[in-house]
Amino acid sequence: MTQPEVEPVSPKPSNLNLPNALTTLRIVLVPFFGAALLVDGGDSGTWRTVAWVIFFVAMATDKIDGDIARARNLVTDFGKIADPIADKAITGMAFIGLSIVGEVWWWVTILVLLREWSVTLLRLSVLKRVVIAAADLGKLKTTVQGLALGLLVLPLLDPDLPSWLETPGEVLFYLAQALLAVAVALTLWSGAEFYRGVWRQRHELRGSGKS
Repeated sequence: MTQPEVEPVSPKPSNLNLPNALTTLRIVLVPFFGAALLVDGGDSGTWRTVAWVIFFVAMATDKIDGDIARARNLVTDFGKIADPIADKAITGMAFIGLSIVGEVWWWVTILVLLREWSVTLLRLSVLKRVVIAAADLGKLKTTVQGLALGLLVLPLLDPDLPSWLETPGEVLFYLAQALLAVAVALTLWSGAEFYRGVWRQRHELRGSGKS
């Protein structure tokens, strides 16, 4: 009697891989970014530029580590948990730091952080029971948010800027504020869509809770 063929089970990838290392790097960069942004109360053009470089590197690794993990089949449980935490940590630090230096209203920061962390914690709590894929709206939100925060981190209104940079700096500053308004709208919209998705899968959540 012919035995049925058993497909080999692919071994789980190790947590010690490049995508996870990049994710960890992003978390490590958060306090350095915050410290650079707040030097002299945010009035140091040099340190604001350093903060922008750190922020740019962090946001770039967010894209790179995800692409590598998917391309090389290196998606791990650690990565699923650490990646959104790293994302929210660096953007959260940007919001808080920019509010401290007076370039983002505190109510905007509080509103965004409440949405971001509530969604992240809920996503992690149901990670093993239901799959809630990142929507295109959420990806667009992340992109616009990153652009707005990145521009605002730069010393665009620094009085010590060369005269030929003053007008471009003002234009970019108000462009950043407009992008931030769009980002906040997308943040709330994508958050509402996320909760709607969780509500649609509530039966699966209840069923898995009984098992």
